[in-house]
Amino acid sequence: MGLDNTPLTAGADRLLGIIKRRGPQRGGDLARALGITAEAVRQHLVQLATAGLVTSEVEKRGVGRPSRLWSLTAAGHARFPDTHAELTVQLIDAVRETFGDAALERVIRGREAEIRRSYRAALEGSRTLAARVARLAEIRDREGYMAEWRKDGDGFLLLENHCPICTAATACQGFCRSELKIFRDALGADVAVERVEHILAGARRCAYRIARAAPKGRRTASTEADHGVDRRALGG
Repeated sequence: MGLDNTPLTAGADRLLGIIKRRGPQRGGDLARALGITAEAVRQHLVQLATAGLVTSEVEKRGVGRPSRLWSLTAAGHARFPDTHAELTVQLIDAVRETFGDAALERVIRGREAEIRRSYRAALEGSRTLAARVARLAEIRDREGYMAEWRKDGDGFLLLENHCPICTAATACQGFCRSELKIFRDALGADVAVERVEHILAGARRCAYRIARAAPKGRRTASTEADHGVDRRALGG
C-alpha cells in the first residue's frame, strides 16, 4: 500500500484504510465495518500496533467503561504514498534556487491551467451541482486523494482523506492555493468553494464546503482560514 514494506494481512490492510478514511475509530466500529468479530479486529490491531502503524488512547465518555480509540501513527500515514515526494521536492528546490520564486509560480500556474482544462472537460455534461461534485470526487479519488463527497445542508462536502502530493505542498504551499482555485474554476462561477479543513494546518484530511454562490449583492468575502473549526457537518 505504500512506502513501509512491513507485510500485513489483508484484514489489517483494510483496517488501516478504514482508519485513514474515517479518522480515529473504536474497535467495535471497526469490527462492524469489516464484518468480523471483535477478537479478529483485536488481532489485526495488535499486528498494526506492533508494526508501529497505529496507536490508541482511552476515550472517557461519562458513566460506563471507557473505550479505546485507534488512530494512525506517522508511519501509518506513510503507508499511503506521497507521489514521487523526494524527486518533486528536489525539482521545486532546483527551480527556486536557479530561476527564483517567480519562475516557480509560473510553473504552478502552468500546472493549474492544465489540470483546470482536464477537470472542466471531465465535468462537462454534468448538469447539476451534485453531479459535478460527484464527478470531481471520482476524479480526485482516482488521483490518489481517497476522496468522497456528501450532502451538507443546501450544499456539499468534498472530503480528501489523503494527499499524494503532501510533501511537495509542504515545500511549496502554492500547490494548495492552486488546487482551491482549480476547484472554483472547474465547478463554475455560480459555485462557492471554501476549504474548511487542511492537512497542512494540522487536520487529518482536507475538506471543502461547496454550495451555490450567493447573489452578488449579498456575497461576502470568502475565507479558507477555519481549517476544521466548524465541526457541525464534518464528523465522520
